Amino acid sequence: MDIQLLLTALVLGIVEGLTEFLPVSSTGHLIIVGDLLGYNDDTSKVFKIVIQLAAILAVCWDYRERLIKVAVGVPNDSAAQRFVGLLFVAFLPAAVLGLMFHSTIKDLLFNPLTVATALVVGGLIILYVEKRAYHPTVNSVDDMGWGDAIKVGFAQALAMIPGTSRSGATIMGGLIFGLSRKTAAEFSFFLAIPTMFAATAYDLYKNWALLKLEDLPVFAVGFVASFLAAMWAVKSFIRFISNHTFVVFAWYRIVFGLIVLATWQLDLVEWSEP
Repeated sequence: MDIQLLLTALVLGIVEGLTEFLPVSSTGHLIIVGDLLGYNDDTSKVFKIVIQLAAILAVCWDYRERLIKVAVGVPNDSAAQRFVGLLFVAFLPAAVLGLMFHSTIKDLLFNPLTVATALVVGGLIILYVEKRAYHPTVNSVDDMGWGDAIKVGFAQALAMIPGTSRSGATIMGGLIFGLSRKTAAEFSFFLAIPTMFAATAYDLYKNWALLKLEDLPVFAVGFVASFLAAMWAVKSFIRFISNHTFVVFAWYRIVFGLIVLATWQLDLVEWSEP
């Protein structure tokens, strides 16, 4: 058994779990860290799908009571039906645009330099959003309207550009459109469920031939690491934003992105290029 590969799987699993629901771009981190560790072959594509699935299962577990209540209530509970409807409306923009441009974006933009640039730009956008006057008008997911959902959905679609961050786009979009910090974060978590399950299913379908039984130990290590890290990150993130802004994440994105760009410009690291 390749111990180094198992350690790589452990590191990438932790990176995925910690960053999936934070506004820092998990896909971007996986691209950069995977490139740095030399794990960017065909098998890595399926591995990244598996650990992303683990992260979304973690948030399903964290919010299991709410999800079970909704699932049980859908046949006859208007509140549950409305909640599912909001998620569906918000899910549509990314679903439609993703089907149209998925392959093109992966071929042209999935590289460390694009990610680093998007990290910096996204960080600057977060700083701009945080400097605006903040007057939330929607203080609960249950108070969201159909217009709120579709606007957040189009914000999420921007995250097809790697390095943008799906959670970052939806949360910042939510703040701009009048959602409270906690509401924006929680709706981002809920919206991640159909979005990431759909993306995972599509990617697995496209890469099914790359699945190999001998890769199971590596996938298992990454899956468990991602699941546990995501559970911790989601709970910690909700506690953090109850009393803090997103400025720290903005500066983290900017510094991290600039470091990657500097190491490329100075030929200190041989990053994969478009």
